[in-house]
Amino acid sequence: MMSSTFGIAGIQMQVSAFTSNVEQMGNYMRHIRMRFPWVKMVLFSELAPLGPKHHMAEALPSQTEAQLAELARETGLWVIPGSLFERTEGPDGEIVYNTLSVINPEGQIVARYRKMFPFRPYEKDVAGGDQFCVFDVPDVGRFGVSICYDMWFPETTRTLAAMGAEVILHPTMTDTIDRDVELAIARASAAQNQVYFIDINGVGDGGNGRSIVVDPSGYVLHQSEAGAEIIPIEIDLEKVRRERRRGLRSLGQPLKSFRDRDCHFTVYQKDNTEFPYLDSLGPLVKPED
Repeated sequence: MMSSTFGIAGIQMQVSAFTSNVEQMGNYMRHIRMRFPWVKMVLFSELAPLGPKHHMAEALPSQTEAQLAELARETGLWVIPGSLFERTEGPDGEIVYNTLSVINPEGQIVARYRKMFPFRPYEKDVAGGDQFCVFDVPDVGRFGVSICYDMWFPETTRTLAAMGAEVILHPTMTDTIDRDVELAIARASAAQNQVYFIDINGVGDGGNGRSIVVDPSGYVLHQSEAGAEIIPIEIDLEKVRRERRRGLRSLGQPLKSFRDRDCHFTVYQKDNTEFPYLDSLGPLVKPED
């Protein structure tokens, strides 16, 4: 029997760049299992398990991923542990990706997602993935994942919604002064795609907090401050389905309008010569002065 409601807890956690944070993550999960038994999934911030240092990159499957899988088994929770740096061998040497694992309550790795848009030019030497990721929670609905800078490119969320995602799980690690812009993007992403958008940032070495949860009507269900926080939210996927049928707040129907559009977006054709302006912007490098 399908259930339209589902409990998710975002964990805005203190992240260290100098040691493993997995034990702390496990303590949060055990606490949530005891205090909020209706919560079925936990979502941590980007790079929460091992922090934002490239030298901590691991080949997957890894010992860290196995520890997280064991925590999922122990607590019976779906776990989205943020992400970690994945090391793999390419034709020209080592490649590092920023990779998210989706772990079910049995401790199985359901999916892995490689961040499509590393924060270039600041996130150096990290390759971008090229595969979108959605997964189904049985008898509940379809979820999509993206990571941090991905949200700045509306095509990412639009594609996940077109693949049937009703909830976007979005770990981030933002420690910069543009966090206020990301809050606006999160709200816009939810409204444009009629999805729940759950954007969880870290604190300490893992970000400046201010996580946000937005519903498919564009209403902010919760916005955190800058400290560590557990954010337990019950979502209702029937609300997503109703909004998509009737329109956002019974008004605009953006997904249907996108489907039934009359125009063709040639700007999405890579290296299209119709848009020489883009080539005039110069290389993607850090500003020097």
